[in-house]
Amino acid sequence: MTGSERADRLVEALDGAGVDLMLVTNLFNVRYLTGYTGSNGLALIGSGVRVFVTDFRYVEQAEVEVDRSFTRVQGSQDLLAEIAGLLPEGQLRIGFESENVSVERHSRMRGMLPERAQLVAVVGLVEDLRIVKDEHEIKLISEAARIADDAFEALLARGLRGRTERQLAMFLENEMRERGAESPSFRSIIAGGPHGALPHAEPREVPITEGQLVVIDWGALSGGYCSDCTRTVAVGEIGAEAREAYELVLSAQLEGLAAVRAGADTMQIDRVVRDIIDGAGHREHYGHGLGHGVGLEIHEAPTLSFRVSDTLQAGSVVTVEPGVYLPGKFGIRIEDLVVVGEQDARILTSLPKALRVVD
Repeated sequence: MTGSERADRLVEALDGAGVDLMLVTNLFNVRYLTGYTGSNGLALIGSGVRVFVTDFRYVEQAEVEVDRSFTRVQGSQDLLAEIAGLLPEGQLRIGFESENVSVERHSRMRGMLPERAQLVAVVGLVEDLRIVKDEHEIKLISEAARIADDAFEALLARGLRGRTERQLAMFLENEMRERGAESPSFRSIIAGGPHGALPHAEPREVPITEGQLVVIDWGALSGGYCSDCTRTVAVGEIGAEAREAYELVLSAQLEGLAAVRAGADTMQIDRVVRDIIDGAGHREHYGHGLGHGVGLEIHEAPTLSFRVSDTLQAGSVVTVEPGVYLPGKFGIRIEDLVVVGEQDARILTSLPKALRVVD
């Protein structure tokens, strides 16, 4: 889908949002609509209006990247100062991304605009368009997943025992870059033993030892799109309690994957998984949602959670990642990245999920 086609879809949604024009300042949304990848740019989009603005530093980059349907304008580094001079005639309701605009910035915008222009707070208009990925986006996410999977196998081939969590995270992230990633899609989590009971543990200068479960949560950024995966592996013998908990999480994750399809309610999918974990006596050991959308950002709509009811759409890319976390003992999380289909989910993660015992 071209930037022009995406902008057309946005224009179709403007009436429902009660605005005539949309001022897009969130750089992920700017990239989605225009193709621009720089760090200072905005877009003004409405019926018959396609304007992209950046400053001197990015003019040549914009000439290459920005969709040809947009008029490209060079402004000062303070891009908001250019808006008033770009507006069409007449009374205007201008939508702005309220989640991306501070109170101070809103006040400045209000002071720069003519009285005939009214600012209207809009939430999630472009983000809603991003929920369903086109074929090219899915291809880019798939490539990011492939890079991440290959890097993970390289990590395990070198062994975990005796290396610190931080050393392992650095190695994993470097392997992704060596395979073509722009960067990790988020800060990698590698957590051994009791540290794995922290769902968002930070890697430490603490070595992995015999008998530990190790939670590894990582992803690659490639072509501007993210991947996300978690595997939990064993270093040597881990004992019956840990093995039983692992099999529980795996069975719950497989049931969650089986429930993912277009038209399914996200809260109900979460409930399928949560009932299994709760039924095994681990209600208090699983407190996060089941998954989230992935795309230009590592966390996007939709959300698979006990807190949010939404309907999955074909072409969305989401994670399915239940876990069990026992304080002072261990943590387990198993996560796949999947494309929502009409009847089922297509898994982009290629890695096996049976418990792997590694050195």
